[in-house]
Amino acid sequence: MNIYTKTGDAGDTGLLGGNRVSKDHMRIEAYGTLDELNAWLGLIADVFPNQFESDFVRGLQNDVFLLGSHLAAENEKGKSYLNPIRAELLQELESEIDRMTASLPPLRNFILPGGHVVVSQVHIARTVCRRAERMVVRLHHADQVDPLIIQILNRMSDYLFTLARAASVFTKTEEKPWISRV
Repeated sequence: MNIYTKTGDAGDTGLLGGNRVSKDHMRIEAYGTLDELNAWLGLIADVFPNQFESDFVRGLQNDVFLLGSHLAAENEKGKSYLNPIRAELLQELESEIDRMTASLPPLRNFILPGGHVVVSQVHIARTVCRRAERMVVRLHHADQVDPLIIQILNRMSDYLFTLARAASVFTKTEEKPWISRV
């Protein structure tokens, strides 16, 4: 199988279901941003200093790939080839947030991303997740999107924020509070 098909050389791409759209179509932007998030999750899983967290993030990669596949499916015919989105993922993310939060210092301020490369990488993934969420919401206003995708992305960004805080603990990095310079 060749990696290149040349079918996108004119600036369009195929959706699951058969139609072709421009590569700058909001549907492509939405699932392309999930692809970017997935790459960041892979990096986080590779470098995170705790195996349990790395394994959980690896699992999330599979879920994010499936979310992107659902966005690439324009109709029921395209979705018929896909596994359903795991609704229980919402509870899994919430459980992980609660588990990590129980061992973190109380959050008293907004915190700035940074302090350690792993912390920064998780914050970048969080912001990419938020961008993906905005793009999926925009797509939802124009076309039908499973609302569960939006809920999962919202919860996943919360999870990534908490994971960044946990990364500060694992790397013995002090969180940097935001201080207004006005």
